[in-house]
Amino acid sequence: MALLEINNLKTHFPVRAGVLQKTIGWVRAVDGVTFSINEGETVGLVGESGCGKTALGRTLLRLIEPVEGEIRFEGKNITRLGGDDLKPFRRQAQMIFQDPYGSLNPRMTVGSIIGEPLRIHKLCANRNEERERIADLLRSVGLEPDHACRYPHEFSGGQRQRIGIARALAVQPRFIVCDEPVSALDVSVQAQIINLLQELQEKLQLTYLFIAHDLAVVEHISDRVLVMYFGRIVEEAGAEEIYANPMHRYTQALLSAVPTIDPAQRRRRIVWPPENFSPEDVRAKLQGQSFEWREVRKGHWVANEGG
Repeated sequence: MALLEINNLKTHFPVRAGVLQKTIGWVRAVDGVTFSINEGETVGLVGESGCGKTALGRTLLRLIEPVEGEIRFEGKNITRLGGDDLKPFRRQAQMIFQDPYGSLNPRMTVGSIIGEPLRIHKLCANRNEERERIADLLRSVGLEPDHACRYPHEFSGGQRQRIGIARALAVQPRFIVCDEPVSALDVSVQAQIINLLQELQEKLQLTYLFIAHDLAVVEHISDRVLVMYFGRIVEEAGAEEIYANPMHRYTQALLSAVPTIDPAQRRRRIVWPPENFSPEDVRAKLQGQSFEWREVRKGHWVANEGG
């Protein structure tokens, strides 16, 4: 059953110039994206920096407003909801941010950071119940209850990300956008956070959209993978299928760039876009053509390449 359904979603940002900041163009960060996420599933979203991954994740949670399209959560259209009407969705859908240093308020204690969503949504009857809930959340992410009295600067990057995860879990969400949650961490710590996310998913029946540029991490954690390029999804398939049989040339180029100890691998690198095309040429061609999907295998969809 689809928990989240996205139909022709578009998010554009104005480009302004001059003293009067007149709009002279638009950046099409998300440009007509359609997909769905089933309950209990982990969907990986990959692509190079600047392709629109984070913009898409934030638009799904209504942290950024879309200019067109539809977002449905449990069948309900939440695209234009606002104020108190959006509050139930806010509790059901949360985000783990990329930067464990910038996403925590340095002037608040860990207890206040985790307790804030509990107070906003009125999930605890009194202060004692709130303290107990905060202690339980800290234990669930591998921290100690007495850490609630400390400030974010007293923790390492991995510990700060655990605090961010605890904050996201505070309101007992069903859907979490993980926006490159391990990209700022050491490799050894990355494995710990990935294992923690998988344990929490199994225990709490969570659904993830896992945004990353590390293809090895995405392959390990995802059930299904979406490949994003210039604001569009260009390939979609199960994790094993897309890594074994990439069909779009951009996907092939991404996979060919993964570091390897095999010295012969460099000779099999795929360059995308082709040498006679600049990225701007490909973007213009993509935006100027109709978007067509074809199913090459069951559950494996590929878009026209645009260049």
